[in-house]
Amino acid sequence: MRRTLGWSQVALFACAALLLSYCGFVMVDAWVFQQRESRDLNRLLANHPLASHSKVKLERATAVLARGLIGRLEIPRLGLSAMLIEGDDQKTLRRAVGHIPGTPLPGQPGNVALTGHRDTFFRPLRNIRASDIIVVTTLQGQYRYRVVSTRVVSPDNVTVLNPSAGEILTLVTCYPFYFVGAAPDRFIVLAKRLAPEGSRDDVQSISSAQTGPGGPNL
Repeated sequence: MRRTLGWSQVALFACAALLLSYCGFVMVDAWVFQQRESRDLNRLLANHPLASHSKVKLERATAVLARGLIGRLEIPRLGLSAMLIEGDDQKTLRRAVGHIPGTPLPGQPGNVALTGHRDTFFRPLRNIRASDIIVVTTLQGQYRYRVVSTRVVSPDNVTVLNPSAGEILTLVTCYPFYFVGAAPDRFIVLAKRLAPEGSRDDVQSISSAQTGPGGPNL
């Protein structure tokens, strides 16, 4: 009996060590990925490769974009800054904020949809509020969005990804933020694009997006 208990303790310690090692690996892997992608984006922005006729610069930019790099997502008031990558698979979301395939890219007309984990990159969203500014920086330009509303929906409510006639941004993460295990709901942040700084014209009002009773139909 005593020997059995001893082996059980060894097994439990081994499992705990493995879990801690995996968590450490995930955190380090995400940090390294973020640093590398941020350096690549900063270098490309500094060189203005897409406006250059240098074949080498264009090839380098194309190679970086081929990896799925889109840009950087920032919410200054929340101190949120994360690299934005194409895709919403588990590997992508473990390392970055993901752009949901099939939705427009930042700067394009329509409903740009981004997703991230509630316990990593999108944890600060628990404190987001109306009028917060969201900044998306890409090689094509910098785009600013103002938060209009937040909402909690069920996981099968895919209307949050519906196309829009205006330029809007939708952030999606799991909810509740501190739920243990697979969270039952989704937290949605809806923002509309602001006109470029210095411009007197605002972008098309979010009311031009698909709406329903009580506000935008997410």
